[in-house]
Amino acid sequence: MPKTQNNNPLEAEAESVPSSLRIVCDDSATIQLEAAEVAADGEDKPSLRKFNMTAYTGGAMRLGGWPYPVVVDLAGMRVTRKSRPILKDHDRGSIVGHTDDITITDKSLQVAGVISGVGVTAQEVIATSENGFPWQASLGASADKVVFIPEGKTAKANGRDHQGPVYIARKSTLGEVSFVALGADDNTEARVAAGMVDGDETDETADDTETTDDLEPVNASLTMSTKTKPEPNPKSSQTSPVEQMRAEAAAESRRIAGIRKLCAGNHPTIEADAIEQGWSITKTELVVLRSERPKAPDQTHHSPRYTREILEAAACLSVGIEEKVLLAGFGEKTLNAADPLRHIGLRELVAECARSEGIDVPRVFGDGTATIRAGFSSMSLPSIMENVMNKTLLAAYQNTPIAAFDLCSVGTVTDFKEVARYRLLGTGGFEQVAADGELKHSKLSDQKYSNKADTYGQILTLTRHDIINDDLSAFMDIPRQMGRSGAESIDDLFFTLLLKNAGFFSSANANLLQGADTKFGPDALTVAKTTFRKQKAGPGGKPKDQKPINIRPEYLVVPVELETEAELLMGSAQLMIDSQGEATKIPVDNPHRNKYRVISTPHLSDSYYPGASATAWYLFANPNVLPAFEIVFLNGRRTPIIERVEMPPNTLGMGFRSYIDFGVNSQDHRAAVKVAGE
Repeated sequence: MPKTQNNNPLEAEAESVPSSLRIVCDDSATIQLEAAEVAADGEDKPSLRKFNMTAYTGGAMRLGGWPYPVVVDLAGMRVTRKSRPILKDHDRGSIVGHTDDITITDKSLQVAGVISGVGVTAQEVIATSENGFPWQASLGASADKVVFIPEGKTAKANGRDHQGPVYIARKSTLGEVSFVALGADDNTEARVAAGMVDGDETDETADDTETTDDLEPVNASLTMSTKTKPEPNPKSSQTSPVEQMRAEAAAESRRIAGIRKLCAGNHPTIEADAIEQGWSITKTELVVLRSERPKAPDQTHHSPRYTREILEAAACLSVGIEEKVLLAGFGEKTLNAADPLRHIGLRELVAECARSEGIDVPRVFGDGTATIRAGFSSMSLPSIMENVMNKTLLAAYQNTPIAAFDLCSVGTVTDFKEVARYRLLGTGGFEQVAADGELKHSKLSDQKYSNKADTYGQILTLTRHDIINDDLSAFMDIPRQMGRSGAESIDDLFFTLLLKNAGFFSSANANLLQGADTKFGPDALTVAKTTFRKQKAGPGGKPKDQKPINIRPEYLVVPVELETEAELLMGSAQLMIDSQGEATKIPVDNPHRNKYRVISTPHLSDSYYPGASATAWYLFANPNVLPAFEIVFLNGRRTPIIERVEMPPNTLGMGFRSYIDFGVNSQDHRAAVKVAGE
């Protein structure tokens, strides 16, 4: 509710109203013309064009932004100085001239001045006025104190009674006068008055000045017209209606042709409005000129130059992730937009993440404190860094060979508890169905295989030093190494179990061959294959337990010391063997050619692993048929995970952790054979 003043209960101080006014006049405003004085003899300085107007006569005005009429109380209007600027379109950079006298009475506001501007703006106003363009005027003022008169009440201002609802600006300060193409009121006009001409035209000028008393009053009017000798009126002649119609049609055709020539097909909207609304060619030209002026960019809205997706794609390009992978994830449009930033550094990435969310960032990086604080406070930077590290880690993980995936079956667990695996008895195969149609039940053996998942991981920190060093690729070497470490940890766990599991490969399990004749070669491979193929179905002593399972080996696993021999054996079409009783060798067909896929790994012979040997080698079955070992992943996720973590207050940086949940354990000993090689 507005506060009621004690000295006048009818007036209430207005709230939520504009703080500025564009003063226009009521219909009683008058115009007076006054020519400039002639320059003194001998002076080349041209005379300045003058104007003199009644700017306001104290009536109510309809102004934009005000819900009710507005009255400016002239008794409360303050003028800081008599000389006020005359602008164009209220633009402080577009100077037209200045006022040299401002008179405020209790009923009117009188303004007089000269066109003193020397720039393009002043020349435009003068030239267009000479062509007859109807310039309008708008006077700017600040509304220092405004009261509201409600409906049914009356208040006095400027010697008049004003009926509510109405606003009365009891205190205001006059600002500037502007020439505008479309003023605050449609009746506002402005024309330029030429300077005084030679002495023989003085009387004519005086006559012209006297004629201004007969002009119709208009709102906020400035009259400016060139003083020329009045031409005698031509002798009136009678014009037939047909001739008059033809003349009007010709004039309209010329007007439309002129408008179309000006617009030249580049301004169809202006062309249509000009023809429809009857604009003159001069007015159309001004509107076209204004529309072609360069416009300053909008300073009130700062749209981000790059979206989060573009910045993420740029960071991925910067760290060297393959474009075909990014194309599938981001799309061609986003990737093209990110291409100019393909070498983006950490500094620029941090700053752009902050700018994308409207956070102010210093133009100069300096010591990086303000930029880093702004970037770390954004939501984009952690998300982008996490996603880029995930992609970098995944690429490194997928490009690292994992031998365990070829030799082990892969399973899924839903928690970290130990899970059990059972296998069917060999006696549980298909049997003939009796005449009564009864099917016999298969049984699970007492052979139980267990497995469980554990968590393996590490943490890394994006520090203030990393950002200042501005090396995104160097920082991304860490998740690359984490990806390789995740892959290597699977092989590490598998080969540790393979080499130290003495109970898995044993004579009792019929899957261990030892002795001098087991040295890797064609004959030893034949013996190992035969041993593998003769594995039995069940562990029991019943006749059916002794039937063969008929599983073929598919993988030949050797240490790196035997890799070349294994590849030669698999690739050679013939073998050279000793002939009986002779020192020469003879070629024979190679029965092992391309029968097994060679898998060579340094883990088998590295002294880091207990039980390692440079001579031992293995045969493995296809793990999808019969697995010797099994890898389990929590919820089936085979790749490492990267997540952002909150860092303690004493750490200047942003933390990320990477981990993978998996486990490896032995399963069926019949699916592998170990050959000691010595």
